Amino acid sequence: MDDLDHRNLGVQLKLWHLQEDAPGMVFWHPRGYAIYRVLEDYVRRKMRRAGYAEVRTPQLLPQALWERSGHWDKFGEHMFRVDDDEQAMALKPMSCPCHVQIFNKGLRSWRELPIRYAEFGACHRNEPSGSLHGIMRTRAFEQDDAHVFCREQDVEGEVARFIALLGEVYRDLGFPDYEVPLATRPAVRAGDDATWDWSEAKLGDAARQCGLVPRINPGEGAFYGLKLEFALRDRLGRSWQCGTVQLDGVLPQRLEASYIAPDGSRARPLMIHHAIFGSLGPMIAILLERHNGVLPFWLSPHQVAVAPISKEQAGYGADVLAAFEEGGIRAVAYDGADTLSRRIVAAHDMAVPVMAVVGPREMRDGRVSLRERDGSQIDVPLAEAVLRLQARARPGALAADVP
Repeated sequence: MDDLDHRNLGVQLKLWHLQEDAPGMVFWHPRGYAIYRVLEDYVRRKMRRAGYAEVRTPQLLPQALWERSGHWDKFGEHMFRVDDDEQAMALKPMSCPCHVQIFNKGLRSWRELPIRYAEFGACHRNEPSGSLHGIMRTRAFEQDDAHVFCREQDVEGEVARFIALLGEVYRDLGFPDYEVPLATRPAVRAGDDATWDWSEAKLGDAARQCGLVPRINPGEGAFYGLKLEFALRDRLGRSWQCGTVQLDGVLPQRLEASYIAPDGSRARPLMIHHAIFGSLGPMIAILLERHNGVLPFWLSPHQVAVAPISKEQAGYGADVLAAFEEGGIRAVAYDGADTLSRRIVAAHDMAVPVMAVVGPREMRDGRVSLRERDGSQIDVPLAEAVLRLQARARPGALAADVP
């Protein structure tokens, strides 16, 4: 394992740790959780603007629900089971049956469709110990689950709008290119062949509508529906499935979802499952390795390190820190007893993108010296420094894009 492996970077940069007595469970430290929350909040805003209502569902649910949905037959051996005096329970490996429960509360009309739910759902899967890999593959993780309940005529449009949203997010993260396999019907599956034929045609048409030419990944679909997968490559060229979109006519039937059709009859909705990240751990790992541990400014846990040259500037340094924080910049004080050069090295080792150095002249004139990792620096008024850093903090912003 080399220094640029995400497992080493996580320790070196004080982002998270794993320990032997909790295999596959991540202990997120403050700096690592800051990255986690930036990504989570960013996608949450995207989903809200795209018309998704955020929900929250339980982690522990009756085993009987997973049996009705079909997940127990498929995932039972990888689910964590908890028995009490009344009934067998299990930790959820995914959120889709829970979202059907929300849809099922109340009488739905065709006029309400499509209905879109989103959740950062905490999930658990008892993965074999040999398959665990840092934060790329764990037993406890959070998925950016989303589900759309719709009619047949809505499918292509809903899939296309999701693919467009995913492409926008991936571009902001620095991944303009990605692989798109189409995972087709598995040997063991629910539903009839006519339904699968229709689903494959619909999903393929939606992908082509978005300019994608998916390669076929035969037999790798979910038991309830085929899926488009969006895979990113890490620095070693390994492919990791991140985003997915799946078309499902099985779960709504098994869990008795229905709506009132225009003619007054009861009809089954179709269900589109999708996720942009898949889960946040692998995305963070891929980003860290891609950038050799030095994340873009907008993703960095600490964006600016404020360093007074001497204790005489400590009060002004606190004012600079407060101004950055008030402006939404994630700033941290490097005001210890070490020399300025040692503090600069310490911030560099923690991959902080910018140092804000304040000395007697800066304090006198209300200015700050912004020093980049490459050693270049610029001296500007404090208010201008805040504006410059805010511009760099926009999702997807590059240093070359800002003044």
